[in-house]
Amino acid sequence: MSEQSDMTKNSLAYDASKFAALEPVLLAAQKIGALSGAPIEQIISHALWFSKAIPGSARRVIDLGSGAGVPGLIVALDRPELELVLVDRRSGRTDSLTRSVMALNLGNRISVKCSEIDDLARDNKFFKQFDAAISRGLGPPLETLRLSRDLVKTGGVVIISEPPPSTQSRWNPIDVLNLGLEGPSRHGAVAMFHVKQSD
Repeated sequence: MSEQSDMTKNSLAYDASKFAALEPVLLAAQKIGALSGAPIEQIISHALWFSKAIPGSARRVIDLGSGAGVPGLIVALDRPELELVLVDRRSGRTDSLTRSVMALNLGNRISVKCSEIDDLARDNKFFKQFDAAISRGLGPPLETLRLSRDLVKTGGVVIISEPPPSTQSRWNPIDVLNLGLEGPSRHGAVAMFHVKQSD
C-alpha cells in the first residue's frame, strides 16, 4: 500500500487557513525531494495525529528525523503553547528547516539542530529533557523507541508514525517493557508509548 493511501485512511479534518503559510514551505520541500509527493492536505492531516496525541500538559517536544519539518512544523502551528526542537542529521535539511522556521515566524518557539540522535542522548541539554518525542519514518521501530526514550522525561511520551491499523502490530510487548516503556496505545496514524523509567 502506498504512503499516500495510508495517509488518506488516517486523515483528520482541519482548518486549512491555520496552515496556509505552511503550504508553500511543504511544496518547496516536495520539489527538492525532501518530502513525499502526497497532496499537502493529506500530509498535514496525517501529521495532526501527532499533535492530537501529545498530552495537554506537555511543553517541550523533540521531532526526530524531522527532514522537511513533518510533523514538527504542523505540530508547532497547531499547538502554539509548545516549544519544539527539530532534529535531522543532514545539514542540507536542517539549513532548509531553519529557513522554514524563520519564514513561518516560529523562531521564538522552534530551534533546529543538526545532529545524530545518539549524540543528543549523551548531551545533558537533551538527555531526558523533553515531555514528548515524535518521529515519522526514522528507522527500525525498536531503535526509534530506544533513541526517543533517552530524550524524554519519566512520565513523558514517545509518539511514532504507525502503519495502517489492518497491519499486524510490530511491537513486541517484552521489548517495549525492557525499554522502560508502556504501550503502545493507538491514536489514528500514530502509536504512543509512556516513559516509565530509565535504564
